[in-house]
Amino acid sequence: MASSSSRPILVEAESFTNFGGWVLDSQFDLEMGSPYLMAHGNGCPVADATTMVDIPTTDCYYVWVRAKDWVPGHHPGRFTLKVGDTTFATEFGANDRDWSWEFGGKIRLAAGGTNLTLHDLTGFNGRCDAIYFSTEDAAPPNGNDDAARAWRRQIRGLSDQPVDGGTFDVVIIGGGIPSIVTALTAARLGQRIALVQDRPVLGGNASVEIGLRPRGVCGPLVDELLDGELNATVLLGHTVFAAATTNSSIVSIDIRDTRTGWESRLSAAMFIDCSGRALLGHYAGAETLFGEESRDEYGEPLAPVKKSKVHHGNTVFFRTRMADLPVPFPSVPWAVEVAKDFANLGGQLVKPGVENGEGPFASSQYEVKSKPVRRRMARPLTHFWEYGQYLDPYMNGEHIRDHLLRAIYGAFSNVKKLEPLEYAGLELDWVAYVAAQGEFRRYKGDHVLTEMDIRNHTQFPDAVVKNGGAFCLHYPGDAKYNFRVKDWEWDERDGKDYDICHGIVDIWRISRIRHII
Repeated sequence: MASSSSRPILVEAESFTNFGGWVLDSQFDLEMGSPYLMAHGNGCPVADATTMVDIPTTDCYYVWVRAKDWVPGHHPGRFTLKVGDTTFATEFGANDRDWSWEFGGKIRLAAGGTNLTLHDLTGFNGRCDAIYFSTEDAAPPNGNDDAARAWRRQIRGLSDQPVDGGTFDVVIIGGGIPSIVTALTAARLGQRIALVQDRPVLGGNASVEIGLRPRGVCGPLVDELLDGELNATVLLGHTVFAAATTNSSIVSIDIRDTRTGWESRLSAAMFIDCSGRALLGHYAGAETLFGEESRDEYGEPLAPVKKSKVHHGNTVFFRTRMADLPVPFPSVPWAVEVAKDFANLGGQLVKPGVENGEGPFASSQYEVKSKPVRRRMARPLTHFWEYGQYLDPYMNGEHIRDHLLRAIYGAFSNVKKLEPLEYAGLELDWVAYVAAQGEFRRYKGDHVLTEMDIRNHTQFPDAVVKNGGAFCLHYPGDAKYNFRVKDWEWDERDGKDYDICHGIVDIWRISRIRHII
Protein backbone atom coordinates (compact mmCIF):
# COMPACT_ATOMS: atom_id res chain seq x y z
CA MET A 1 0.00 0.00 0.00
CA ALA A 2 1.32 3.44 -0.93
CA SER A 3 0.49 5.95 1.78
CA SER A 4 0.83 9.59 2.68
CA SER A 5 -0.03 11.46 5.85
CA SER A 6 -0.54 14.84 4.17
CA ARG A 7 -1.27 16.39 0.83
CA PRO A 8 0.03 16.16 -1.85
CA ILE A 9 0.53 12.45 -2.60
CA LEU A 10 3.10 10.83 -4.88
CA VAL A 11 2.66 7.18 -5.85
CA GLU A 12 5.74 5.78 -7.55
CA ALA A 13 4.79 3.11 -10.09
CA GLU A 14 7.64 0.89 -8.89
CA SER A 15 5.97 0.79 -5.46
CA PHE A 16 2.77 -0.83 -6.80
CA THR A 17 1.88 -3.98 -4.86
CA ASN A 18 0.81 -5.90 -7.98
CA PHE A 19 2.61 -5.37 -11.28
CA GLY A 20 0.19 -7.58 -13.22
CA GLY A 21 1.78 -8.05 -16.64
CA TRP A 22 3.83 -4.86 -16.39
CA VAL A 23 7.59 -5.07 -15.81
CA LEU A 24 9.76 -2.96 -13.53
CA ASP A 25 12.39 -1.16 -15.60
CA SER A 26 15.11 0.48 -13.54
CA GLN A 27 17.83 0.66 -16.21
CA PHE A 28 17.42 4.34 -17.01
CA ASP A 29 16.96 5.89 -13.58
CA LEU A 30 20.10 7.99 -14.00
CA GLU A 31 19.02 9.44 -17.36
CA MET A 32 15.26 10.00 -16.95
CA GLY A 33 14.86 10.30 -13.20
CA SER A 34 13.26 7.14 -11.84
CA PRO A 35 12.48 3.45 -12.32
CA TYR A 36 9.13 2.87 -14.01
CA LEU A 37 6.57 0.22 -14.94
CA MET A 38 6.38 -0.81 -18.60
CA ALA A 39 3.71 -2.79 -20.47
CA HIS A 40 6.05 -5.05 -22.44
CA GLY A 41 3.56 -7.32 -24.19
CA ASN A 42 4.98 -7.50 -27.74
CA GLY A 43 1.69 -6.29 -29.16
CA CYS A 44 -0.64 -8.05 -26.71
CA PRO A 45 -2.02 -5.79 -23.93
CA VAL A 46 -0.75 -6.95 -20.55
CA ALA A 47 -2.67 -7.51 -17.32
CA ASP A 48 -3.44 -4.49 -15.13
CA ALA A 49 -1.02 -3.23 -12.49
CA THR A 50 -2.76 -2.35 -9.22
CA THR A 51 -2.10 -0.84 -5.83
CA MET A 52 -3.88 1.07 -3.08
CA VAL A 53 -3.18 4.63 -2.00
CA ASP A 54 -4.16 6.05 1.39
CA ILE A 55 -6.03 9.34 0.90
CA PRO A 56 -5.49 11.36 4.10
CA THR A 57 -8.29 13.90 3.68
CA THR A 58 -11.59 13.97 1.81
CA ASP A 59 -11.12 16.58 -0.93
CA CYS A 60 -10.96 17.27 -4.67
CA TYR A 61 -7.65 16.24 -6.20
CA TYR A 62 -5.92 17.08 -9.46
CA VAL A 63 -4.29 13.93 -10.83
CA TRP A 64 -1.10 13.91 -12.90
CA VAL A 65 0.74 10.96 -14.45
CA ARG A 66 4.38 10.99 -15.53
CA ALA A 67 4.54 9.02 -18.77
CA LYS A 68 6.41 8.95 -22.07
CA ASP A 69 5.25 8.95 -25.67
CA TRP A 70 8.14 6.82 -26.90
CA VAL A 71 7.37 7.23 -30.62
CA PRO A 72 5.87 10.71 -31.06
CA GLY A 73 3.31 10.91 -33.83
CA HIS A 74 2.41 7.23 -33.49
CA HIS A 75 1.81 6.74 -29.73
CA PRO A 76 2.37 2.95 -29.57
CA GLY A 77 2.50 2.76 -25.76
CA ARG A 78 -0.84 4.05 -24.48
CA PHE A 79 -2.57 3.28 -21.20
CA THR A 80 -5.30 4.59 -18.91
CA LEU A 81 -5.51 5.20 -15.17
CA LYS A 82 -8.41 4.12 -13.00
CA VAL A 83 -8.79 5.74 -9.58
CA GLY A 84 -11.35 3.94 -7.48
CA ASP A 85 -14.28 3.37 -9.84
CA THR A 86 -13.35 6.22 -12.19
CA THR A 87 -11.30 5.69 -15.37
CA PHE A 88 -9.87 8.95 -16.67
CA ALA A 89 -10.53 9.67 -20.34
CA THR A 90 -6.90 10.61 -20.98
CA GLU A 91 -4.81 8.05 -22.84
CA PHE A 92 -1.37 8.51 -21.36
CA GLY A 93 1.71 8.12 -23.56
CA ALA A 94 0.07 9.92 -26.50
CA ASN A 95 1.09 13.56 -26.10
CA ASP A 96 4.10 13.63 -28.49
CA ARG A 97 6.44 14.34 -25.58
CA ASP A 98 9.32 12.58 -23.90
CA TRP A 99 9.01 11.94 -20.16
CA SER A 100 6.56 14.51 -18.83
CA TRP A 101 3.68 15.00 -16.41
CA GLU A 102 0.31 14.58 -18.15
CA PHE A 103 -2.85 15.89 -16.56
CA GLY A 104 -5.43 13.14 -16.07
CA GLY A 105 -8.34 14.98 -14.51
CA LYS A 106 -9.90 16.15 -11.27
CA ILE A 107 -11.64 13.81 -8.87
CA ARG A 108 -13.19 13.95 -5.42
CA LEU A 109 -11.81 11.27 -3.12
CA ALA A 110 -12.88 10.23 0.35
CA ALA A 111 -10.34 9.73 3.10
CA GLY A 112 -9.09 6.15 3.31
CA GLY A 113 -7.85 3.52 0.90
CA THR A 114 -8.42 4.03 -2.84
CA ASN A 115 -7.48 1.52 -5.54
CA LEU A 116 -5.30 2.55 -8.48
CA THR A 117 -5.19 0.60 -11.75
CA LEU A 118 -2.87 0.99 -14.75
CA HIS A 119 -4.64 -0.45 -17.81
CA ASP A 120 -2.53 -1.15 -20.90
CA LEU A 121 -4.16 -0.46 -24.27
CA THR A 122 -1.57 -1.71 -26.77
CA GLY A 123 1.00 -4.17 -25.42
CA PHE A 124 3.71 -2.00 -26.94
CA ASN A 125 5.74 -0.67 -24.03
CA GLY A 126 3.54 1.97 -22.47
CA ARG A 127 5.37 3.29 -19.44
CA CYS A 128 4.35 4.96 -16.19
CA ASP A 129 6.79 6.56 -13.77
CA ALA A 130 4.49 7.99 -11.08
CA ILE A 131 1.03 9.30 -10.19
CA TYR A 132 0.60 12.61 -8.37
CA PHE A 133 -2.44 13.81 -6.40
CA SER A 134 -2.69 17.45 -5.38
CA THR A 135 -5.36 19.91 -4.31
CA GLU A 136 -3.54 22.56 -6.37
CA ASP A 137 -3.70 22.77 -10.16
CA ALA A 138 0.05 22.72 -10.82
CA ALA A 139 2.23 20.07 -12.46
CA PRO A 140 5.09 18.74 -10.30
CA PRO A 141 8.79 19.08 -11.20
CA ASN A 142 9.87 17.06 -14.22
CA GLY A 143 13.28 15.64 -15.15
CA ASN A 144 16.11 14.06 -13.21
CA ASP A 145 17.97 17.09 -11.88
CA ASP A 146 18.77 17.67 -8.22
CA ALA A 147 15.64 19.77 -7.67
CA ALA A 148 13.30 17.08 -9.04
CA ARG A 149 14.96 14.35 -6.98
CA ALA A 150 14.87 16.50 -3.84
CA TRP A 151 11.15 17.09 -4.43
CA ARG A 152 10.52 13.36 -4.67
CA ARG A 153 12.46 12.63 -1.49
CA GLN A 154 10.62 15.34 0.40
CA ILE A 155 7.14 14.31 -0.70
CA ARG A 156 7.87 10.63 0.02
CA GLY A 157 9.25 11.41 3.46
CA LEU A 158 12.76 10.20 2.65
CA SER A 159 15.96 11.57 4.13
CA ASP A 160 17.63 14.33 2.14
CA GLN A 161 21.00 12.65 2.76
CA PRO A 162 21.95 8.97 2.31
CA VAL A 163 21.85 7.01 5.56
CA ASP A 164 24.76 4.86 6.73
CA GLY A 165 24.59 1.55 4.86
CA GLY A 166 27.59 -0.01 6.55
CA THR A 167 31.36 -0.31 6.27
CA PHE A 168 32.91 -3.21 4.37
CA ASP A 169 36.32 -4.51 3.43
CA VAL A 170 35.34 -4.60 -0.24
CA VAL A 171 32.41 -3.14 -2.18
CA ILE A 172 31.83 -4.55 -5.67
CA ILE A 173 29.72 -2.80 -8.31
CA GLY A 174 27.91 -4.87 -10.92
CA GLY A 175 26.15 -8.21 -11.07
CA GLY A 176 27.80 -10.01 -13.97
CA ILE A 177 29.97 -13.11 -13.92
CA PRO A 178 33.20 -11.18 -13.09
CA SER A 179 31.57 -9.51 -10.08
CA ILE A 180 30.15 -12.82 -8.82
CA VAL A 181 33.54 -14.53 -9.03
CA THR A 182 35.27 -11.54 -7.45
CA ALA A 183 32.76 -11.36 -4.60
CA LEU A 184 32.98 -15.07 -3.83
CA THR A 185 36.77 -15.05 -3.92
CA ALA A 186 36.99 -12.12 -1.51
CA ALA A 187 34.33 -13.55 0.80
CA ARG A 188 36.02 -16.96 0.91
CA LEU A 189 39.22 -15.19 1.93
CA GLY A 190 37.41 -13.75 4.94
CA GLN A 191 36.69 -10.29 3.57
CA ARG A 192 33.36 -8.68 4.43
CA ILE A 193 31.95 -7.72 1.04
CA ALA A 194 28.94 -5.92 -0.40
CA LEU A 195 27.87 -6.50 -4.00
CA VAL A 196 25.63 -3.83 -5.56
CA GLN A 197 23.56 -4.71 -8.64
CA ASP A 198 20.94 -2.45 -10.24
CA ARG A 199 18.87 -5.33 -11.59
CA PRO A 200 16.75 -7.84 -9.61
CA VAL A 201 18.93 -10.77 -10.76
CA LEU A 202 22.61 -11.61 -11.06
CA GLY A 203 24.40 -12.62 -14.24
CA GLY A 204 24.80 -9.42 -16.26
CA ASN A 205 24.78 -10.23 -19.96
CA ALA A 206 24.52 -13.91 -18.94
CA SER A 207 21.44 -13.37 -16.76
CA VAL A 208 17.95 -14.69 -17.43
CA GLU A 209 17.01 -11.15 -18.52
CA ILE A 210 19.45 -11.26 -21.46
CA GLY A 211 20.78 -14.78 -22.00
CA LEU A 212 24.31 -14.59 -23.40
CA ARG A 213 26.84 -17.33 -22.73
CA PRO A 214 28.30 -18.62 -20.45
CA ARG A 215 24.87 -19.22 -18.96
CA GLY A 216 21.39 -17.77 -18.88
CA VAL A 217 20.32 -19.35 -15.59
CA CYS A 218 21.55 -19.07 -12.02
CA GLY A 219 24.47 -21.45 -11.54
CA PRO A 220 26.08 -22.78 -8.36
CA LEU A 221 28.27 -19.68 -7.91
CA VAL A 222 25.20 -17.45 -7.87
CA ASP A 223 23.42 -19.77 -5.45
CA GLU A 224 26.41 -19.80 -3.11
CA LEU A 225 26.71 -16.03 -3.19
CA LEU A 226 23.02 -15.45 -2.54
CA ASP A 227 22.37 -18.16 0.02
CA GLY A 228 25.53 -19.61 1.48
CA GLU A 229 28.21 -16.97 1.92
CA LEU A 230 28.00 -15.35 5.34
CA ASN A 231 30.59 -12.68 4.51
CA ALA A 232 28.58 -11.42 1.52
CA THR A 233 25.84 -8.80 1.48
CA VAL A 234 24.12 -8.83 -1.92
CA LEU A 235 22.12 -5.68 -2.70
CA LEU A 236 19.97 -6.42 -5.73
CA GLY A 237 17.83 -3.66 -7.20
CA HIS A 238 20.15 -0.85 -6.07
CA THR A 239 21.51 1.89 -8.33
CA VAL A 240 24.87 3.57 -7.68
CA PHE A 241 24.41 7.30 -8.19
CA ALA A 242 27.43 8.98 -6.56
CA ALA A 243 30.93 8.39 -5.23
CA ALA A 244 32.91 10.43 -2.71
CA THR A 245 36.67 10.89 -2.72
CA THR A 246 39.17 12.28 -0.24
CA ASN A 247 42.68 13.15 -1.40
CA SER A 248 42.13 11.26 -4.68
CA SER A 249 41.01 8.19 -2.78
CA ILE A 250 37.48 6.85 -3.12
CA VAL A 251 35.95 6.47 0.34
CA SER A 252 32.25 5.78 -0.20
CA ILE A 253 29.47 5.32 -2.72
CA ASP A 254 25.79 6.26 -2.57
CA ILE A 255 23.13 3.80 -3.70
CA ARG A 256 19.35 4.01 -4.18
CA ASP A 257 16.82 1.20 -3.67
CA THR A 258 14.80 0.68 -6.86
CA ARG A 259 11.47 -0.02 -5.16
CA THR A 260 11.55 2.31 -2.15
CA GLY A 261 13.83 5.17 -3.25
CA TRP A 262 15.74 4.74 0.05
CA GLU A 263 19.30 6.07 -0.29
CA SER A 264 22.25 4.73 1.66
CA ARG A 265 26.02 5.17 1.78
CA LEU A 266 28.50 2.30 1.69
CA SER A 267 32.08 2.78 2.89
CA ALA A 268 34.96 0.41 2.24
CA ALA A 269 38.72 0.00 2.15
CA MET A 270 38.51 -1.17 -1.48
CA PHE A 271 36.04 -0.67 -4.33
CA ILE A 272 35.97 -2.96 -7.37
CA ASP A 273 34.11 -1.82 -10.47
CA CYS A 274 32.58 -4.68 -12.46
CA SER A 275 29.80 -2.55 -13.93
CA GLY A 276 31.18 -2.82 -17.45
CA ARG A 277 30.63 0.93 -17.74
CA ALA A 278 33.50 2.30 -15.62
CA LEU A 279 30.72 3.74 -13.48
CA LEU A 280 32.78 4.53 -10.38
CA GLY A 281 35.46 6.16 -12.47
CA HIS A 282 32.79 8.22 -14.17
CA TYR A 283 31.72 9.56 -10.76
CA ALA A 284 35.15 9.77 -9.11
CA GLY A 285 37.13 11.33 -11.94
CA ALA A 286 39.39 8.38 -12.70
CA GLU A 287 41.38 8.31 -15.92
CA THR A 288 39.42 6.43 -18.58
CA LEU A 289 39.49 5.71 -22.29
CA PHE A 290 36.35 6.08 -24.40
CA GLY A 291 35.73 4.85 -27.92
CA GLU A 292 38.60 4.02 -30.28
CA GLU A 293 42.20 5.12 -29.88
CA SER A 294 44.15 5.96 -33.03
CA ARG A 295 46.43 3.42 -34.65
CA ASP A 296 49.54 5.37 -33.68
CA GLU A 297 48.60 5.95 -30.03
CA TYR A 298 49.37 2.37 -28.97
CA GLY A 299 50.77 0.93 -32.21
CA GLU A 300 47.73 -1.25 -32.91
CA PRO A 301 47.28 -2.33 -36.57
CA LEU A 302 43.54 -3.03 -36.12
CA ALA A 303 42.84 0.44 -34.73
CA PRO A 304 41.50 3.22 -36.99
CA VAL A 305 43.88 5.83 -38.36
CA LYS A 306 42.12 8.55 -36.38
CA LYS A 307 40.68 8.22 -32.88
CA SER A 308 36.92 8.42 -32.50
CA LYS A 309 34.15 8.10 -29.95
CA VAL A 310 32.60 5.15 -31.76
CA HIS A 311 32.04 2.25 -29.37
CA HIS A 312 30.28 -1.11 -29.10
CA GLY A 313 26.52 -0.85 -29.40
CA ASN A 314 23.73 -2.68 -27.60
CA THR A 315 21.71 -5.71 -28.68
CA VAL A 316 18.16 -6.70 -27.74
CA PHE A 317 17.66 -10.47 -27.87
CA PHE A 318 14.46 -12.08 -29.13
CA ARG A 319 12.94 -15.40 -30.12
CA THR A 320 10.02 -16.39 -32.38
CA ARG A 321 7.95 -19.56 -32.62
CA MET A 322 5.28 -21.08 -34.85
CA ALA A 323 1.82 -21.57 -33.37
CA ASP A 324 -0.63 -24.20 -34.60
CA LEU A 325 -3.20 -21.57 -35.55
CA PRO A 326 -2.84 -18.15 -37.23
CA VAL A 327 -1.63 -15.42 -34.88
CA PRO A 328 -2.50 -11.81 -35.75
CA PHE A 329 -0.01 -8.99 -35.27
CA PRO A 330 -1.02 -5.32 -35.11
CA SER A 331 -0.03 -2.84 -37.78
CA VAL A 332 3.22 -1.19 -36.66
CA PRO A 333 4.12 1.62 -39.09
CA TRP A 334 6.13 3.25 -36.30
CA ALA A 335 8.34 0.12 -36.19
CA VAL A 336 8.57 -0.38 -39.95
CA GLU A 337 9.79 3.22 -40.05
CA VAL A 338 13.02 1.89 -38.48
CA ALA A 339 13.13 -1.61 -39.99
CA LYS A 340 12.30 -0.32 -43.50
CA ASP A 341 12.01 -3.41 -45.72
CA PHE A 342 14.29 -5.61 -43.62
CA ALA A 343 12.65 -9.03 -43.30
CA ASN A 344 15.14 -11.48 -41.82
CA LEU A 345 14.66 -12.67 -38.23
CA GLY A 346 17.92 -14.62 -38.03
CA GLY A 347 20.19 -14.14 -35.03
CA GLN A 348 17.72 -15.28 -32.38
CA LEU A 349 18.34 -16.42 -28.83
CA VAL A 350 17.40 -20.09 -29.17
CA LYS A 351 17.33 -20.48 -25.40
CA PRO A 352 19.20 -18.85 -22.52
CA GLY A 353 22.90 -19.30 -23.25
CA VAL A 354 22.44 -20.30 -26.90
CA GLU A 355 22.38 -17.39 -29.35
CA ASN A 356 22.94 -17.10 -33.14
CA GLY A 357 19.79 -19.05 -33.99
CA GLU A 358 18.20 -19.29 -37.42
CA GLY A 359 15.00 -17.35 -37.93
CA PRO A 360 12.22 -16.88 -40.48
CA PHE A 361 12.85 -14.57 -43.41
CA ALA A 362 10.88 -13.43 -46.42
CA SER A 363 12.56 -15.27 -49.29
CA SER A 364 10.56 -13.41 -51.93
CA GLN A 365 12.00 -10.10 -50.82
CA TYR A 366 15.58 -11.33 -50.78
CA GLU A 367 15.34 -12.99 -54.18
CA VAL A 368 14.45 -9.63 -55.68
CA LYS A 369 16.32 -7.08 -53.60
CA SER A 370 19.34 -8.73 -52.06
CA LYS A 371 22.82 -7.89 -53.21
CA PRO A 372 25.78 -10.21 -52.69
CA VAL A 373 27.25 -10.09 -49.19
CA ARG A 374 30.34 -11.61 -47.71
CA ARG A 375 29.71 -15.11 -46.44
CA ARG A 376 30.26 -14.30 -42.78
CA MET A 377 27.75 -11.44 -42.93
CA ALA A 378 25.05 -13.81 -44.17
CA ARG A 379 25.24 -15.87 -40.99
CA PRO A 380 22.38 -15.57 -38.43
CA LEU A 381 24.45 -13.95 -35.70
CA THR A 382 22.75 -12.30 -32.76
CA HIS A 383 25.22 -9.45 -32.47
CA PHE A 384 24.44 -8.31 -36.01
CA TRP A 385 21.41 -6.63 -34.38
CA GLU A 386 23.30 -3.71 -32.84
CA TYR A 387 22.67 -0.01 -32.37
CA GLY A 388 23.96 2.97 -30.41
CA GLN A 389 27.60 3.00 -31.46
CA TYR A 390 27.58 6.74 -32.16
CA LEU A 391 25.48 7.79 -29.14
CA ASP A 392 26.30 8.62 -25.53
CA PRO A 393 25.45 5.33 -23.78
CA TYR A 394 25.08 7.00 -20.39
CA MET A 395 22.31 9.36 -21.48
CA ASN A 396 20.78 7.59 -24.49
CA GLY A 397 20.32 4.06 -23.17
CA GLU A 398 16.53 4.17 -23.31
CA HIS A 399 16.50 5.48 -26.87
CA ILE A 400 18.98 2.80 -27.95
CA ARG A 401 16.85 0.03 -26.45
CA ASP A 402 13.67 1.48 -27.94
CA HIS A 403 15.20 1.79 -31.40
CA LEU A 404 16.14 -1.90 -31.33
CA LEU A 405 12.62 -2.84 -30.22
CA ARG A 406 11.21 -0.93 -33.17
CA ALA A 407 13.62 -2.72 -35.51
CA ILE A 408 12.57 -6.14 -34.21
CA TYR A 409 8.84 -5.42 -34.31
CA GLY A 410 9.16 -3.90 -37.78
CA ALA A 411 11.17 -6.79 -39.23
CA PHE A 412 8.73 -9.26 -37.66
CA SER A 413 5.80 -7.44 -39.25
CA ASN A 414 7.56 -7.44 -42.63
CA VAL A 415 8.12 -11.20 -42.54
CA LYS A 416 4.47 -11.90 -41.73
CA LYS A 417 3.20 -9.54 -44.43
CA LEU A 418 5.56 -10.72 -47.16
CA GLU A 419 4.94 -14.42 -46.47
CA PRO A 420 1.35 -14.42 -45.13
CA LEU A 421 0.65 -18.10 -45.80
CA GLU A 422 3.92 -19.58 -44.62
CA TYR A 423 4.13 -17.42 -41.49
CA ALA A 424 0.49 -16.98 -40.51
CA GLY A 425 1.24 -18.74 -37.22
CA LEU A 426 4.48 -16.88 -36.51
CA GLU A 427 4.52 -15.14 -33.14
CA LEU A 428 7.03 -13.48 -30.85
CA ASP A 429 7.85 -15.98 -28.13
CA TRP A 430 10.09 -13.62 -26.15
CA VAL A 431 11.70 -10.21 -26.60
CA ALA A 432 14.10 -8.84 -24.01
CA TYR A 433 13.59 -5.35 -22.63
CA VAL A 434 17.07 -5.28 -21.06
CA ALA A 435 19.71 -4.85 -23.75
CA ALA A 436 23.03 -6.68 -23.82
CA GLN A 437 25.78 -4.08 -23.66
CA GLY A 438 29.20 -3.99 -25.25
CA GLU A 439 32.10 -2.05 -23.81
CA PHE A 440 32.48 1.67 -24.36
CA ARG A 441 34.54 3.15 -21.51
CA ARG A 442 37.63 1.52 -20.01
CA TYR A 443 39.80 2.46 -17.09
CA LYS A 444 43.33 3.58 -17.83
CA GLY A 445 45.70 1.68 -15.58
CA ASP A 446 49.43 1.82 -15.03
CA HIS A 447 49.65 -0.31 -18.15
CA VAL A 448 47.31 -0.39 -21.16
CA LEU A 449 47.08 -3.88 -22.61
CA THR A 450 47.45 -3.49 -26.37
CA GLU A 451 46.80 -5.53 -29.48
CA MET A 452 50.53 -6.17 -29.86
CA ASP A 453 50.87 -7.30 -26.22
CA ILE A 454 48.32 -9.97 -27.06
CA ARG A 455 49.72 -10.92 -30.46
CA ASN A 456 53.32 -11.04 -29.21
CA HIS A 457 52.45 -12.74 -25.89
CA THR A 458 54.26 -10.08 -23.87
CA GLN A 459 55.56 -11.52 -20.61
CA PHE A 460 54.70 -9.38 -17.57
CA PRO A 461 56.41 -9.76 -14.18
CA ASP A 462 53.09 -8.92 -12.53
CA ALA A 463 50.95 -11.26 -14.67
CA VAL A 464 47.91 -12.42 -12.70
CA VAL A 465 45.80 -14.38 -15.19
CA LYS A 466 45.81 -15.81 -18.69
CA ASN A 467 43.12 -15.13 -21.25
CA GLY A 468 42.20 -16.54 -24.64
CA GLY A 469 39.82 -15.73 -27.43
CA ALA A 470 39.79 -13.81 -30.65
CA PHE A 471 39.63 -10.16 -31.58
CA CYS A 472 35.92 -9.64 -32.27
CA LEU A 473 35.40 -6.38 -34.12
CA HIS A 474 31.96 -4.94 -34.85
CA TYR A 475 31.85 -2.26 -37.55
CA PRO A 476 28.73 -0.06 -37.39
CA GLY A 477 27.21 1.98 -40.15
CA ASP A 478 25.07 -0.18 -42.40
CA ALA A 479 24.03 2.30 -45.06
CA LYS A 480 20.36 1.29 -45.00
CA TYR A 481 19.63 -0.54 -41.74
CA ASN A 482 21.21 1.41 -38.89
CA PHE A 483 20.28 -1.32 -36.38
CA ARG A 484 22.61 -3.77 -38.16
CA VAL A 485 26.41 -3.89 -38.15
CA LYS A 486 28.03 -3.11 -41.48
CA ASP A 487 30.79 -5.67 -41.08
CA TRP A 488 32.30 -8.05 -38.56
CA GLU A 489 35.81 -9.39 -38.10
CA TRP A 490 36.83 -12.45 -36.10
CA ASP A 491 40.62 -12.59 -35.77
CA GLU A 492 41.74 -15.70 -33.88
CA ARG A 493 45.41 -14.65 -33.90
CA ASP A 494 47.51 -17.75 -33.16
CA GLY A 495 44.87 -19.14 -30.83
CA LYS A 496 47.20 -19.17 -27.83
CA ASP A 497 46.53 -17.68 -24.39
CA TYR A 498 48.09 -14.39 -23.38
CA ASP A 499 48.97 -12.77 -20.05
CA ILE A 500 47.04 -10.01 -18.32
CA CYS A 501 49.09 -7.98 -15.87
CA HIS A 502 48.10 -6.45 -12.55
CA GLY A 503 49.08 -3.02 -13.86
CA ILE A 504 45.94 -2.69 -15.93
CA VAL A 505 43.76 -2.66 -12.80
CA ASP A 506 45.73 0.04 -10.94
CA ILE A 507 43.66 3.07 -11.87
CA TRP A 508 45.24 6.42 -12.65
CA ARG A 509 44.33 9.39 -10.40
CA ILE A 510 42.09 7.45 -8.01
CA SER A 511 43.28 5.02 -5.35
CA ARG A 512 41.32 2.32 -3.51
CA ILE A 513 39.49 1.43 -6.72
CA ARG A 514 40.07 -1.56 -8.99
CA HIS A 515 38.24 -2.88 -12.01
CA ILE A 516 37.69 -6.36 -13.35
CA ILE A 517 37.34 -6.95 -17.10
